[in-house]
Amino acid sequence: MDKKLNKLPDLEESLLEITQLIDKMEHSELTLEQSLNHFERGITLVKHCQKILEDAEQKVQILIQNHHQDELKAYGEDDKTKGPEANED
Repeated sequence: MDKKLNKLPDLEESLLEITQLIDKMEHSELTLEQSLNHFERGITLVKHCQKILEDAEQKVQILIQNHHQDELKAYGEDDKTKGPEANED
């Protein structure tokens, strides 16, 4: 089996390869076997991309939890909670 079919590239390369596979399937005359191989590779790449994105989402959630923040605050938001009395001199 071709090494290219087993190798899983990074997200950007995977998306580019998926686009190329779709283009080949739409615009060239492939045999049934070639089409099935392209389709199989595309499915593998899509699942790989989904896994990469799920892992990234999980890392973001862990980072937020590790900093004891349930939600992100806008810059300077803490100053607004002091009220106008804090600025009076």
